[in-house]
Formats: sequence, C-alpha cells, structure tokens
Amino acid sequence: MNQTILNVKNKIRNIADFPKEGIIFRDITTALKDPETLHQIIDYLSERFKDERIDFVAGIESRGFILGMPIAYKLNAGFVPVRKPRKLPAATYSESYELEYGSDTLEVHQDAMGKGSRVLIADDLLATGGTAEAACKLVKKTGAELIGIVFLIELCGLNGRDKLKGENVISMLEY
Repeated sequence: MNQTILNVKNKIRNIADFPKEGIIFRDITTALKDPETLHQIIDYLSERFKDERIDFVAGIESRGFILGMPIAYKLNAGFVPVRKPRKLPAATYSESYELEYGSDTLEVHQDAMGKGSRVLIADDLLATGGTAEAACKLVKKTGAELIGIVFLIELCGLNGRDKLKGENVISMLEY
C-alpha cells in the first residue's frame, strides 16, 4: 500500500456498531478536517482523470458534494449536484433504486449536462452500488457520456462494483 493511501486510511475513524450493531462506520470527517489529507484525497481521485477532458463532475448528495466540488475545480470542470427528490427547482430526470429496507430516488436537472458532455461521478462510499447505479443512469439520460466514477471508500464485501460493470470505477480505499 502506498504512503498516501496508508496516510488517508489512518485518518479514517472507525466507529463500531453505528448506525446499528454489527456495522463498522467509516467516518471520513476525521480525514477531511486535516488539510494535508484532504489534498491527498482530492489529488488522488482527480489525478486518474486529468487527461480525460472532463466537462462535469456530478456529485451525489450529500458527501459526493464534498468531494465532487474540489475534484471539478482540479479538473477545470463544472459541478452538477445529483440530489434527493424535490430539491432541484427546474425540470428533472429521476431514477429510483433499491435500498436495504425500501427504495429511494435521485434527480438531476434535465439541462445539467449537454449531449456528448464528458462526466465523472463522485461519491464518498461504494457499498451495494444502488445509489451509484442510479446516478450513472441519470447521467446517461441527459445524453452525456459517463467517463468514470470515483469513490473515497469501497466496501468490497457488499459487491457494489457488480452493479457498475462496464464502468470505469476508481476507489481510493478498500475495506
């Protein structure tokens, strides 16, 4: 494991039994508050796409906003929020997805990304893949080209990557 990844991993706080017994919550706030670690995260996640001519970074609500905005800045791209229902004021595309206990929906403005735009999706965590899969479908509904998806953390045992087959998926940390 390289030194940057080890440093970031060491800054993630692990909280046992949150939000319920048997879960180890990976708290990224301890990494984000350290300027050097924050730089390492953003540099790592944006570096892989620096030559891809990204037009937009689509950040998934809410922690995808935290990572997506500085990645967009580094890549000289625009930022597009992918939001929960009824948070965007103009006409939207919607995509529903399944959760462990129920379902949820994501939305994006219909005019957020033009046809042929090159888009990178950003989020903090890849778990079961439902949220990311819905975001991928939304990007494609706009007519944009999905170039990749970046995550700070991937929980490999939950097989979320399986829902993203065929996509360019980059995770900085794997648990």
